[in-house]
Amino acid sequence: MSKKISGTLLSPLFILTAGILWGCMGLLVRSMTPRGFTSMEIVFFRAVVTGVLMLILTFSLKRKELKIRWKDLWCFLGTGLASVVFFNFCYFSCIQRAALSTAAILLYTAPSFLMILSAFLFKERFTLVKVLCLVLTFAGCVLVSGGFGEMISPSALLLGLGAGFGYALYSVFSRYAIEKGYSSFTITTYTFLFAMVGCLPFVNPLHFAGCLTESGVWVPVFILLTVLTTVAAYLLYTAGLSGMENSVAGILASVEPVVATLIGVFIFRESLSLWSFAGIVLVLSSCVLVSLCGRKKSEKVSVQNDTK
Repeated sequence: MSKKISGTLLSPLFILTAGILWGCMGLLVRSMTPRGFTSMEIVFFRAVVTGVLMLILTFSLKRKELKIRWKDLWCFLGTGLASVVFFNFCYFSCIQRAALSTAAILLYTAPSFLMILSAFLFKERFTLVKVLCLVLTFAGCVLVSGGFGEMISPSALLLGLGAGFGYALYSVFSRYAIEKGYSSFTITTYTFLFAMVGCLPFVNPLHFAGCLTESGVWVPVFILLTVLTTVAAYLLYTAGLSGMENSVAGILASVEPVVATLIGVFIFRESLSLWSFAGIVLVLSSCVLVSLCGRKKSEKVSVQNDTK
């Protein structure tokens, strides 16, 4: 029992670390875009590197965990196609139709979708703390992203909400896979193998291969950044999900836009407004609040088990 409680207490750290690593994704995008890669080619590159690397790692270290039951295949189709491919397609399409800040705000409706889905599918309770953290998180993301600076078209709105919904689906399908006994290694491996296949219709193989060839010494940098921002991030997030509610994990992972903003400021010399700083404070406050409440709940469970 103590091992289970220990894992539960580590879960917020895993989720926060995953959010931080996802926030560093801009480094990969900023490295690959100037070399001619399209948005979906970047997604495809991430899927290929992650899928192949995870397949090698899992085969070498946890070979038995490559076995999945045919009746459970829908879980991995869900994480790979319904989440990773669908969310990226909607997000990048939204960026083409609206400001980046607007797309980012709509993407971070994901915790709201996740809280609603988890309440119906996994019977997670709506609590005052969760609702408060959700409001703080969304308000913070709006401020960090610069707010809705323009009127958006209905298609952009639907695509942005689709991105948020697809983002939330990863936690939903991963939860089902976890409850069926699959590890973070298994889930991450099959997620990106299916995502790799799902990206193929959106990628021009000749153009993609040409960009890789012309990138030369930059390719190892792309791979390293992919390992950090995708392989490590998804392993940590999926492992963290096994010790906490989906809705709480969604709030904690919202540290991602904060990290992305800070990277923009300190690495790419982008300006940080007072409103953006206020947004960072709000998002971090919600993460601290939900983490403290989750820790108290875990400690309460530990005390109850020790007295039995």
